[in-house]
Amino acid sequence: MSTAPLLEVRNLKLSYGGITAVKGIDFYINSGELVTLIGANGAGKTTTLKVIAGLLKPSSGSIHFLGSAIGGQPAYELAALGVGLVPEGRGVFARMTILENLQMGAYVRQGSHSVKSIDHDLEVVLETFPRLRERLSQLAGTLSGGEQQMVAIARAMMARPKLLLLDEPSMGLAPLMVETIFGVIQNLNQHGMTILLVEQNARLALSMADRAYVLESGVITLSGTANELLNDDRVREAYLGVNVKTSAT
Repeated sequence: MSTAPLLEVRNLKLSYGGITAVKGIDFYINSGELVTLIGANGAGKTTTLKVIAGLLKPSSGSIHFLGSAIGGQPAYELAALGVGLVPEGRGVFARMTILENLQMGAYVRQGSHSVKSIDHDLEVVLETFPRLRERLSQLAGTLSGGEQQMVAIARAMMARPKLLLLDEPSMGLAPLMVETIFGVIQNLNQHGMTILLVEQNARLALSMADRAYVLESGVITLSGTANELLNDDRVREAYLGVNVKTSAT
């Protein structure tokens, strides 16, 4: 007996300002997978994540999460259901401390989990990001870009999401920090976290994903295992910086 996907998107469309940003896309994510969505700037990747997270309402189509339709539900309801988003640009609460940011991540758990379990998860995220432990009382807005990315991921972890949406986690980070952040992402997935990753660094994203979709001008043009797309000439030329004709000679 087959198991339904954790997330299933069917014929999803979104238009605003007279522009159709997402033009009827279909994709799915199974529990425990790391799936990446790659494409050029303006392809509709961030818009897709925002629709799934409830920050934008779809024009049409359906989104099913854990077997239930969630399209059009507000973000706070979806966060409580287990959809976590680490937004592009981190979105930390700049005038709050690191600790306050992390505590905000657990707000959807109030009343349904004990303070003890939240304290336990706080310890887990601080073990994951030891640099944050050293400066819990520091305002998040004073941190470096890489440290803010740590806060954003840690904050999402505090909600115990069943699906983690990551939007451009490497943006603006130094190579060493990118390595650190992606090491954490890979470790989360290896411990069972289901992840949908949007990432400009297509080679890095494909190197760690199970499956991938290519989004171009609001349309999914390619899909397959990450390894298949890594070796697809169209992907190699468009997103991996490989001149296929030159490399073939």
